[in-house]
Amino acid sequence: MRSKFKSILVAATLGLIATTAIIPADAAMMASNSMAMGKTKMVGGAAMYPTKNIIENALNSKDHTTLVAAVKAAGLVETLEGKGPFTVFAPTNEAFAALPKGTVDTLLKPENKAKLVTILTDHVVAGHWDVADIEAKAKAGGGSVAVKTVGGAMLTFTVKAGHVYVTDESGGTARITIADVEQSNGVIQVVNKVLLPKM
Repeated sequence: MRSKFKSILVAATLGLIATTAIIPADAAMMASNSMAMGKTKMVGGAAMYPTKNIIENALNSKDHTTLVAAVKAAGLVETLEGKGPFTVFAPTNEAFAALPKGTVDTLLKPENKAKLVTILTDHVVAGHWDVADIEAKAKAGGGSVAVKTVGGAMLTFTVKAGHVYVTDESGGTARITIADVEQSNGVIQVVNKVLLPKM
C-alpha cells in the first residue's frame, strides 16, 4: 500500500515539474509577443504589425492605397511578399498626387507596366535598412551615402537636423516621415515624395 502511495506521489511530483517547466516557455513567448507589439507603428490609421509582411501591412494603410494599386498593376505583390529582407521607401497618396496631373493614371495602364515596374523597384533596396543604419553609413561617407536599388538606380541619403532625406536620380528629394516600420520580411520607411529614376 505504501509503495502504491509512493508511486502516486512520484507521478504527481513529476507532473508538477512538467507543468512548471511549461510556464517559463509560455512566459518567454508572451514576452516575445509583447516586444513585437511594442514595435507596432500606426501608418495611415492602421497598425503595422511586425509579424506581417510588407504587402499584408500596406493593404491596411489608408495613406498607401495608390502605392498598393501600383504594386498590383506592376505584378510585384508576390515579390514583396517574399522572404526578403527588403527596405521599401513607401510614398504616400499625397506624394503620388503631387506628380503631374494624369501621371498615375498613365502609369497604371497595362502598356506602361515596364515603366511602372522600374519606378516601383527604385523604391526598394535589398536588405534591412533602418534609420540608424542609414545615419551611420552617411556619417561614415562624410555626410551622405549612395545605395543601389533593386531596380538598378542610385538613391543618395543625407541626414540634416535629425531628418533623413532621400535624393533620387532625377534630383528630387524626399524625407522619411515615418521611420522604421518593421515587417516580417523587412522594413518600410514612409516618404513624402515619389522617387523617380533618371528618364
